[in-house]
Amino acid sequence: MRKWISKLIPLIMIFILTSFSYNIMVPSTAKVTLPKTLKINEPTEVLYPKYKATIDDDEMLSVNPPFLGDSYTAFKEALAFKESQGDYFVTNTLGYLGKYQFGTETLQLLGVTNVASFLRNPILQEKVFYTNLSRNKWILRRDIKRFAGRKIAGLDITESGILAAAHLAGPGNVKKFLRSRGTRTVQDAYGSSISYYMKIFAGYDVSAVKPVRNPRI
Repeated sequence: MRKWISKLIPLIMIFILTSFSYNIMVPSTAKVTLPKTLKINEPTEVLYPKYKATIDDDEMLSVNPPFLGDSYTAFKEALAFKESQGDYFVTNTLGYLGKYQFGTETLQLLGVTNVASFLRNPILQEKVFYTNLSRNKWILRRDIKRFAGRKIAGLDITESGILAAAHLAGPGNVKKFLRSRGTRTVQDAYGSSISYYMKIFAGYDVSAVKPVRNPRI
């Protein structure tokens, strides 16, 4: 009897182990029903950006570090943030366009006639901004030499402040402000004035901007 049991036990163990391993390798599957709210029965809408900027291979937008000091890049990025929060593709309620909020008359003066193309092209916007600064610096070159470093109406007058104010109100109005010792001033439709721009954009290094007479893109 004992012989028979000793021979039977290994067979029983083999049978148990074989059955157990089979259950591990081939698990039982349960049917899962997907809720109707999660079923997709038609193509889903994908929202793409309204505008797409194209950048030539030989021209890349610079990625600026977070701390720019008083550099020209710091100046233009600070001015852009004040104008549009740095948005290349925005048009404000008065129809001013892009990162630096240019009007159509200024764009035409600088040689840009296709407004839609301008709004889609960040590199062109950067070129227009620099070109307009060059133009304003030429027009105001004598006033910059005369008034930079002085105080007018309690303001420290600097070259960058003058150029920022010219971007806001035009070089002609900045001349009037400086030559009237601050008594003749203007502000835009949103309440920003020449004196305010001169104050918040004072002290930047804009020596990289060269004065050019009647520049065009």
